Amino acid sequence: MSEVNRPILVTGAAGSVGAVGRTVVETLRRQGLPVRALVHREDERAEALRATGAEVVVADMTRAADVVPAVDGVSRVFFSMSVSPSYLEAALTMATVARESQGIEAFVNLSQMTVSGMTTTSTEESRQQRLHWLAEQALTWSGLPLVVVRPTVFLEHPFFTLFAAASIAEKGEIRLPFGSARTSPVAAGDVADVVATILADPSPHLGKVYELTGPRSQDMNGIAAEFSEALGRRVTYADVPLEQWLEQDLRKAKLPDHLAEHIATMARLHARDRYARLTHDVETITGRPATSVRDFVAGHATLYGHA
Repeated sequence: MSEVNRPILVTGAAGSVGAVGRTVVETLRRQGLPVRALVHREDERAEALRATGAEVVVADMTRAADVVPAVDGVSRVFFSMSVSPSYLEAALTMATVARESQGIEAFVNLSQMTVSGMTTTSTEESRQQRLHWLAEQALTWSGLPLVVVRPTVFLEHPFFTLFAAASIAEKGEIRLPFGSARTSPVAAGDVADVVATILADPSPHLGKVYELTGPRSQDMNGIAAEFSEALGRRVTYADVPLEQWLEQDLRKAKLPDHLAEHIATMARLHARDRYARLTHDVETITGRPATSVRDFVAGHATLYGHA
């Protein structure tokens, strides 16, 4: 493993769905590596990052004046950002500043697996997915020492936490509009472990694209069976018509328009089998199998009303 004397910059460090950035910071700090954690605002999450020994900087990633000092002196960059209309602007601002910086050894970009099936003119995807696709194009053109990590849908996604938790509590069922399509959700902790492994020693990974899934691709009846095993009670899958689910479940969540459109599109693409993917990249990079649905649910049992 190469030595790191200069900080590793981790963006999105305050955490969003799955808190990949925060977990990456914690993992690198446990290894004794210097980390600069970029957050959007000063709050208790920033203080928690400082408690790990990380340097914390507050920055708006769409503002070059904020990003330049955040990147100054770092050796490696992990770029991630939650679902946002400003995603592309932030990605290109970060890439532009990184290109002008001296000695960037690796730029690790957290993208998403849907990008692998997109083309210049495809139109099925959400605006957020299109922003990820465009960002990948620009990062490739940039000439930066790039590593792309494309996870599939997270086990922490509202599909499997917010919406599933509510419908399991109400009727012992997972209400989703996926039909008989298969999916292979990945745990955010596995994604973070992959990213941290790459950042700790990027040389073998430069120029590569990794696509991350859980350990099996299965339909929602299989997912429900794993929920049942983990919770010790019967959980079934209720296939709901898409428009009904959008009206009765998604709309009631009152999410921001950009995020709601993204989740609605993910539901449509799930039903069209666009998430029926299976890779073993988690195990290849980390040396251990990806987390199963059963193990994830067992580890978050209180979320599903199980003490």
